[in-house]
Amino acid sequence: MTGPWIGRPLRRREDDRLVRGRGHYVADIRHPGELHVAFVRSPLAHARILGVDAAEAASAPGVVGVFAASDFPAGPMPPFLWDQPPERLVEHLRPSMRPCHPPLLPSDRVRFVGQAVAVVVADSRYRAEDAVALVRVDLDPLPAVANLEDALRPDAPVLHEGWTDNVAVTFTVRAGDPEAAFAAADVVVEERFEIQRQAGLPMETRGAVALHEGGRLTLWSATQNAHPLRRALARVSGLEPERIRVIAPDVGGGFGVKGVLYPEDLIVGLLSVRLERPVKWIEDRIEHMQSAIHAREQVHDVRLALSREGEILGLVDRFLVDAGAFNPLGLVVPYNTIAHLMGPYRVPSMEAVGSAVVTTKVPTAPYRGAGRPEAVFAFERTLERAARALGVGPVELRARNLLGPDEMPHELGILYRDGEPAVLDGGDYPELLRRAMALVDDEGSRALAEDERRRGRLVGTGVAAYVEGTGIGPFEGARVALDPDGRVAVRTGACSQGQGHETVFAQVCADGLGVEPDRISVTVGDTEGLERGWGTVASRSAVVAGNAVSTAARTLRERVLEAAADALEAAPGDLELRHERVAVVGAPERSIALTELARTVDLEAVEYFEPATVTWAGGVHAVTISVDPETGEVRILRYGVAHDCGPLINPTIVDGQIHGGVAQGIAGGLYEEVLYGEDAQLLNATLADYLVPTAAEIPPVALAHLETPSPLNPLGLKGVGEGGAIPAPAALANALEAALGVPELVVRRTPLAPPYVRSLLEERGAALAGSGT
Repeated sequence: MTGPWIGRPLRRREDDRLVRGRGHYVADIRHPGELHVAFVRSPLAHARILGVDAAEAASAPGVVGVFAASDFPAGPMPPFLWDQPPERLVEHLRPSMRPCHPPLLPSDRVRFVGQAVAVVVADSRYRAEDAVALVRVDLDPLPAVANLEDALRPDAPVLHEGWTDNVAVTFTVRAGDPEAAFAAADVVVEERFEIQRQAGLPMETRGAVALHEGGRLTLWSATQNAHPLRRALARVSGLEPERIRVIAPDVGGGFGVKGVLYPEDLIVGLLSVRLERPVKWIEDRIEHMQSAIHAREQVHDVRLALSREGEILGLVDRFLVDAGAFNPLGLVVPYNTIAHLMGPYRVPSMEAVGSAVVTTKVPTAPYRGAGRPEAVFAFERTLERAARALGVGPVELRARNLLGPDEMPHELGILYRDGEPAVLDGGDYPELLRRAMALVDDEGSRALAEDERRRGRLVGTGVAAYVEGTGIGPFEGARVALDPDGRVAVRTGACSQGQGHETVFAQVCADGLGVEPDRISVTVGDTEGLERGWGTVASRSAVVAGNAVSTAARTLRERVLEAAADALEAAPGDLELRHERVAVVGAPERSIALTELARTVDLEAVEYFEPATVTWAGGVHAVTISVDPETGEVRILRYGVAHDCGPLINPTIVDGQIHGGVAQGIAGGLYEEVLYGEDAQLLNATLADYLVPTAAEIPPVALAHLETPSPLNPLGLKGVGEGGAIPAPAALANALEAALGVPELVVRRTPLAPPYVRSLLEERGAALAGSGT
């Protein structure tokens, strides 16, 4: 089989080892004489730390030491990834923004249940965990701040020193003339929507193993960002970055949860340096629920202005984000929400005011979608209400306002999060709408819906469209080298948590270099051998790392041909690389094997790809559901996705990414919610209480693809990793509202769990009784 390889549904090469249990995760890494870490965590949401008594724990069998805040560098943790917004964006927004980074360990007060206050090191995990119970932390309780409403009260406890209130970030974004738009409107729709707090719940929890020897520190971490973690370790340890190696081995899911900087990773590294022993920490599931980042939890007050013909004139949204105890990524999530509010629609005027508010709960940060599901929910739900107000079909109203391919590129009139103008770079959204509806409105779907109605269930179809800025910078790198045995080695700064990077980067390299993928090895998630890297977040790896690999592969091909030209006494332009040999075109007997070249010449190329700005993927989800009028159970009958992420490197992997995203979108739409009590105690910290859907709850997903190439990168790629999760909650809520069939009933929140649906059914019954229906 010969190329081109991009576009082929090759089997994932990772799967052979992973499905056979031969993967190598952080928990599998062992060193002789290793020590184990367990963290002492706060049982209170807000309290002053009066003291830590570790005497009894320190004398327990097997305990090597107990460490508190004074044993580690003081102050907030170093910046990481997106903490610092681009100067151009800050100058444009002039946001009110307060620094809000957690310390390694707190010395003054704790601000959420589960915040680590001390750490026990012992010769086994069980001894370390037993000793945790012996550490006496003297806490003076302070009032908890359990929700946005409490946090914004004039008499609310102020959670951070030097602040006058609990608002960490607030800013306004405007496009066009919203005031004129609303003055000219025939119809104005106003609604409030709430999106619940979720946990990302990767199958593998967090973990880290550190080994300091010979003045060098190696950290194995279940991270999405190996190079930024190395930079942070250098900051807190005082070691030169060149003396630190970070490796992300096989990682069992990330979804953004492992894309932020945590104290635990840094503490494990610092302990190994201090103790000169290997140190290991593996998080358990309750720890994960109590201390790994949560996400979502936004409240939106939306106003939409339309003409009587259904033309969107303007949008205003004022929303709050519950940031939890700290706001480690600044304005990232609220700005992501604003940047995606308008979706793929003509919205000539817009004003959005976003604020992140701190509470005494686990900090929130990006989770698959990263502010975009909330934006789509707010806008698409309001658009659904507008359709009912106008007496227009929801699909028809969308068709009237969706941007067509002849309107591309389309300027949104605002800046994107990278500080560049937000410009949709291509796509056919009316066609995506048609294709998505066709997936749930065929003869079989209609027959299934009719059968549900005969059984007394309510049936409805909902639709939601979205866009996603993908492939954000600043850069990603790749090293492509020809080994002496003729094999090709690829290294990149991306980190895989199940995306199939080893497969897709081999396909990209194969096309760029001209060799078969099975001759190419791919290493990701390792700082060794590549000076700079960024990592895998924000649907960026295929776009940014993929183009870096492609460019490096093409550069290496040129160098191979130049080296072969000297050996064959021919011009590089007269040579071709085929079947692992370089030959003169038309004279195949004049050739040289790659293995021979590699033994005599050092052949490698390092390239970095720096995108000018993001590329815009997008799509439409359509879903048909049935509702049990007695129990409130929602059953998905059909789910269709029409999606455009540009050329598909590997269609099978793209489909898998969309399926996984849809599953997590359905989880947020129907099942999952992190619950806190009035005292900010986490109420559902186990998987017995936090409702995660299984394969039995996730329906088959019908897919249709458009492949509109982006003009912004050589391969024309757009990202796909998060797209499946973004519009699902909105589509499900729209379907539920259609099933209820009472125009004045509004689905205002997620998840659409049976208790909430039953309350809507009761309202429906009252409305129908009142109307005599």
